[in-house]
Amino acid sequence: MASPSYTCIHDGATEKDRLLSPVANYGGPRPTALEGSEAPHKQEEEEEALRRKLKYFFMSPCDKYHAKGRKPFKLGLQLLKIIIVTVQLVLFGLSNQMVVTFKEENTATFKHLFLKGYQDGAPQAVHTQEELYSRIHFAVEQYMALPQISLGRYAYVLGIGVKGSALSLCQRYYRRGTIDPVNDTFDIDPHVDTECIGLNPLTDNFAPGNSDYRNFTLKIYKLINVTIDFQLKAINIQTIINNEIPDCYTFAITIVMDNKAHSGKVKISLQNQASIKECKDPNVSGHAESYAREFLDVLVAFVCLLSLLLCGRSILRGIVLQHEYVQFFKCSLGRSVSWGERMDFINGWYILLIVSDMFTIIGSFIKIGIESKNLSSYDMCGILLGTSTLLVWVGVIRYLSFFQKYNILIVTLRAAFPNVIRFCCCAAAIYMGYCFCGWIVLGPYHTKFRSLSTVSECLFSLINGDDMFVTFHEMERSGTLVWIFSQVYLYTFISLFIYMVLSLFIALITGAYDTIMAQTQEQVQVSDLHTFIAECTDTPSSGKFRGPEGSSCSFLCCCEW
Repeated sequence: MASPSYTCIHDGATEKDRLLSPVANYGGPRPTALEGSEAPHKQEEEEEALRRKLKYFFMSPCDKYHAKGRKPFKLGLQLLKIIIVTVQLVLFGLSNQMVVTFKEENTATFKHLFLKGYQDGAPQAVHTQEELYSRIHFAVEQYMALPQISLGRYAYVLGIGVKGSALSLCQRYYRRGTIDPVNDTFDIDPHVDTECIGLNPLTDNFAPGNSDYRNFTLKIYKLINVTIDFQLKAINIQTIINNEIPDCYTFAITIVMDNKAHSGKVKISLQNQASIKECKDPNVSGHAESYAREFLDVLVAFVCLLSLLLCGRSILRGIVLQHEYVQFFKCSLGRSVSWGERMDFINGWYILLIVSDMFTIIGSFIKIGIESKNLSSYDMCGILLGTSTLLVWVGVIRYLSFFQKYNILIVTLRAAFPNVIRFCCCAAAIYMGYCFCGWIVLGPYHTKFRSLSTVSECLFSLINGDDMFVTFHEMERSGTLVWIFSQVYLYTFISLFIYMVLSLFIALITGAYDTIMAQTQEQVQVSDLHTFIAECTDTPSSGKFRGPEGSSCSFLCCCEW
């Protein structure tokens, strides 16, 4: 439907403007009958039509149904989307939970198998050369005898190590390093050299070099680290519980013995990276291949795509109506429209739903790739689907906002948001100052201040009243000056942020809430836009909103909000 145009002809027009203007009998008097009756009458009709369009645009779905009799398909589509998106997320969460559990349990198994004397939660380290050699020999021998000692079913991955071997034993060291603490002298070439040997499992007994690891000599005094790299295969058969084909895993395991500090303590850790792929020729007795999950993912993607198109169309209609409203005020009333009133035409809920739909569509296709074993991006898929579901459920507030008693949360947040942002910017400056100060001063003496991220986590916990005694108690008394500073630091931070900053933050929210409640008792200040709309006294059920254009429209046109 073409929007009406409003022609602006000012009184001070030039002779050229009058010549080009569509006015009859130029040079003579204007027809008084036309000026007195037809032109004002037409302008009043256009103004009333614009009011009616604006009123219909800002109606709730129920009022729109009464106004034009069109079914609220978009509302029903959003409710359907909430259900199927939530079901999709729950199914993915159950599957992802089994994947994460399988990875974590295998990582714990590898630590117990390949790290000598490993205990859960205890840091692994050695302090003598004999212990370091014994840990290396233990890991290699456990790898060689894995089929005989492991409770799990693992398979070696051959040909991925040094010279086509299965396991690589490497040491990295400085090219030249001479340290003489007696004379306080040292001579170090910072270039790093790497020396490796390859080993093969006992299934290949005749492979050369299988016993060379015992003759592997470490250059202790210029050693940076020792690494043992190998890969193992396994199959996660517990997915059968969820009627899924089992996944085939390849674990890339790296044992690191870190000596870069040269402090006499070599830290030992095990890193495990898992990759997932489709198993070859899967066969599960009594199991018929089901495409129900793929069908659900395609359905979710289709519904979200339809929702995205409808919300995008609504935003486009709002922009067109905004332009028409601005032109009317400019040409007919000679007034400009503020940016605040212009933004009323851009519904933020539609933008939120569009972002949610985009995340869901992308996440659904990634999920299809995971289920077909072509992708293994579980984390990315989880982030997209989780964020989209969060936004979908937040969008439920959109429907509750049509009821005044349920709209108090949104109205309060909207009123308090500008002041809260300004307040947070000021508080963040103080917070960052405490973070940097705590990290540089207390970092060497307290585990919770070793990095900026842990400092921020510790201070945020203190604001909420968590771990206060533990934070005070774990401070090392390495020096009186640092200990006194730590006490002043913690007491001032807790007092400032709990008793002042946090209280003021709550007061901002409470003040906004009190202001909203006071406005309900008084006459609310109405903008020019809503004042203009209020002059339209037609009710939704009056039948005046049913125009001739309503009889012929497309499917998307009939899907009103």
